[in-house]
Amino acid sequence: MIARPMRVVWWLCLTGLMAACSELPRGAAVDSEILKTPADVEADFAIYPVTKAFLPSITSWPSVGDEQYNWIGATQGHNSQVISAGDTLNIRIWDAGENSLLTGPGSPVADLTSVRVTSEGTVFIPYVGKINVAGRTPDSARSAIQNSLESVVPSAQVQVVMAEGRLNSVDLVGGVRAPGAFVMPDQNFSILSLIAAGGGVDGTLKNPQIRLMREGKIYGTSIGRLYENPGHDTRMRGGDKVIVEADERYFVSMGAAGNQALHPFTKDRITATDAVAILGGVNPARANPKGILILREYPASALRPGVRGPRQSRVVFTLDLTNADGLFSARNFLINSGDTVLVTESPINSARTVLGLVGSVFGVFNNVGNASN
Repeated sequence: MIARPMRVVWWLCLTGLMAACSELPRGAAVDSEILKTPADVEADFAIYPVTKAFLPSITSWPSVGDEQYNWIGATQGHNSQVISAGDTLNIRIWDAGENSLLTGPGSPVADLTSVRVTSEGTVFIPYVGKINVAGRTPDSARSAIQNSLESVVPSAQVQVVMAEGRLNSVDLVGGVRAPGAFVMPDQNFSILSLIAAGGGVDGTLKNPQIRLMREGKIYGTSIGRLYENPGHDTRMRGGDKVIVEADERYFVSMGAAGNQALHPFTKDRITATDAVAILGGVNPARANPKGILILREYPASALRPGVRGPRQSRVVFTLDLTNADGLFSARNFLINSGDTVLVTESPINSARTVLGLVGSVFGVFNNVGNASN
C-alpha cells in the first residue's frame, strides 16, 4: 500500500496533468475548435455536411479555383488541301496548238511559278485576269483556271501544285518532344494528329492540358479526354496555335493527414475520396474520420441575388467517413482547385496522451514502492 505522503504527491501530479491536458502539444485541432454552430449569427462562414441530400444542390453552384474553358467538337473536312490567301501555286499550262498565246515556239508548256494567292483569294492568269481560288482544293482550282482559259486557248490543259502558306499551317508551341510549325496535309488534320507529328506529349507532364488558341479565343481540354472521346479530336484550322502544359490545379492538405503538402491534380476530376487517398488515408491513431473538413472560398459573384450558391463566401464542407451515406457522398463530391482538406484530430487523442503520462507516473510510484520495501 502506498504511504500517505506518496498518495499526496501522486494526487498532486495527477491534478497537474489533468489541468495541463488542454495545453498538450497536438498535430491538429479537433473539429469542435474550428466549427461554430450553423445557427451562430456571428459565424463568418457557412457549414454544409456532405450528404446524399446535399449533393444535388452544389452541382448548380459556381466552380472556383480554376479557369473554365470551352472546347470545340470534331467536324469533317476535306480529305485534301484547301487553298488559302498567302499560299503559293505553281501553275503549268499545256497548249499544243499553233500560234499559242501562252506557249512559245518549240515548247508546248507555259510555267507560272510561285504565284501568290492574294488577300482577296485570287491569282492572275494572263489573257484571263483574276480567278478566285481561295477555299478550293488544288484540283478544283485547276478546273476553274482551265475553264477560264477555254475562250482564249481552247486546247489548254492545266496542272496546279500548291505550296502551303501561313494559313495552311499550325503551331505546336510546347509540351511535346518536337514543337514547331506544321503544314496541314489536308483539312482533316486533327489535334491528336498534330501532337503525334510533334513526337507525342512530354511524359513528365502531370495530367497534360491542351490549350487551343484560335481567332483570339482560348479553348481547353485534357489529353485524357481527347483519348477517351473521339468526338473531342477537333480538326485544325490554319493559323491555330496549340500548347500542351501540365495541369496547374492543386489542393492543400493540413492537420492530422497522412502528409501536409500541396497536391497537384493527377486527373481531371478529384473527389473527396480521391483526396483522402492521396493524403495517405485517415491515420487511425490521430485523425477523426467524422471530422474531415474541406475549406473553400467563393467569389462575391457567387453570393449575388438570383445566383445559386453558398450563404457565405467562406464555406466549410464536413465529411463523416464512419457511415455509408458519408462514404458514398464523398465519392461524388468534387474537390476544386485551391481547396484545403483539413483532417481534424480525434478528441480522445489528448486524453490518450494524459493516460500515457499517468501510466508513467504509476510506474514511477511502483518503482519507489518496491525500493522502499
